[in-house]
Amino acid sequence: MASTSFALERAFRPKQIYEQVAERMRGDIRSGQFAPEARLPSERDLAARFGVGRPAVREALGALQNEGLVVTRRNSGTYVCADALQRLTAPAAGEMSGDADFSPTSALDVRLILEPAIARRAAAHAQRDEFAEHYLAQMDSIDDVTDAVQRALWNDSDRLFHRQLAVMTGDALLVKIADEVAKAMDQPLWKRLKDDGIHDPGRIRLYVSEHRLIYEAIVDGDADAAAFYVEQHIRRVRRDIAPK
Repeated sequence: MASTSFALERAFRPKQIYEQVAERMRGDIRSGQFAPEARLPSERDLAARFGVGRPAVREALGALQNEGLVVTRRNSGTYVCADALQRLTAPAAGEMSGDADFSPTSALDVRLILEPAIARRAAAHAQRDEFAEHYLAQMDSIDDVTDAVQRALWNDSDRLFHRQLAVMTGDALLVKIADEVAKAMDQPLWKRLKDDGIHDPGRIRLYVSEHRLIYEAIVDGDADAAAFYVEQHIRRVRRDIAPK
């Protein structure tokens, strides 16, 4: 009985704005308003068309890209895939997973709650960590974020550094929770928004500095500073990947 109630509760979960935009765009592809291989309007134009902000449009495009309905070409725009109609008419196509909400903005909201607490817990141990330092060194080595290999190295090092902070707490449950957050950060939608929002060497250098502040505060045992630096960093990431 409890499982049935839980299923019903999930079935009636209100859709987020980006999910509604994605569904509207699927409908426009089905109706032919967005034809196969056609270039989609700009994010600004789509935002005006649907009466939403550009972050919602960007996340909707990422969701459609994950489904193989659109493809983004750097410095060219976003195009409807040639087989988009076939994918939409295939059984169960176009339905978004109910298992988890992988919206980057939602993931960042969760991180704002979780990661300052993790930083405080890790600071209680005040110990250096060779893996965290390895990921910091990898991030510091990036000098051309436009290079696909270096960009992939940056994304992996950033994700694993934040996961390693949980390891530094010595709490197995926090590590398990951090693993789920790391999975969300490894989603194509997250990577796409991050690549679009964090694309210049100056921004990368700033992020490296922020990561070092977090780490050194933890090593120094300064829980308040560690939590503060984590919160400020995540807020900056949210501004960068979801500009208003």
